[in-house]
Amino acid sequence: MKKFALIVAGGVGSRMGAEVPKQFIELAGRPILLWTIQRFLDFDPEIELVLVLPSSQFDRWQQVRQQFQLTGKISLVGGGDTRFQSVRNGLDAIAGDGIVFIHDGVRPLVSSETLQRCFQTALEKGNALPVSPVVESLRQLTGHESRHVDRNQFRLVQTPQTFQTELIKKAYRQPESDFFTDDASVCEADGVHIHLVDGNPENIKITNPIDLRVAEALLKSRG
Repeated sequence: MKKFALIVAGGVGSRMGAEVPKQFIELAGRPILLWTIQRFLDFDPEIELVLVLPSSQFDRWQQVRQQFQLTGKISLVGGGDTRFQSVRNGLDAIAGDGIVFIHDGVRPLVSSETLQRCFQTALEKGNALPVSPVVESLRQLTGHESRHVDRNQFRLVQTPQTFQTELIKKAYRQPESDFFTDDASVCEADGVHIHLVDGNPENIKITNPIDLRVAEALLKSRG
């Protein structure tokens, strides 16, 4: 079965306090985005990658790719005004049937085991959503009040959210909605049951400076 990875990287780095978009911030000597892409190439060197970036970042990407001599089948697609539009643009660039991983460009620590679980479940059931348990206590806000809720009833969502290509392409033909916060919510609104799989705890999204330090420590621990 053909594999595609749609990497969505539209960040600007405002919460990182950085002068460069966060996907290009250096992590252990390489831009975060390169670490992310390498995870998929290590998983399957034949995977077809679709990288969605703002058009203003195309030149920076070409410079980075040349500097680090990155190989592999990588198509470059312009992003939209929203994540929904960016993913839809990326899906339009994918031809043929297969399994597509839709992944945040700033999650450089997804494991091969998570990718394999996502692939196998999507192959068998149509989709796969990697999640991790909630380990801290939760409270639900209602107006000015709050109440304790059972954390065992909740899961934290990761990427890559993984789908059979025709299933997710059909879902993205819907009109955009503020309700859509990720690809699974788009698919679910199209009447599809979502299947959960175990993610890996270190598969964090780098959003704040502390995340960068954590990711660097995790990379060093792996050698």
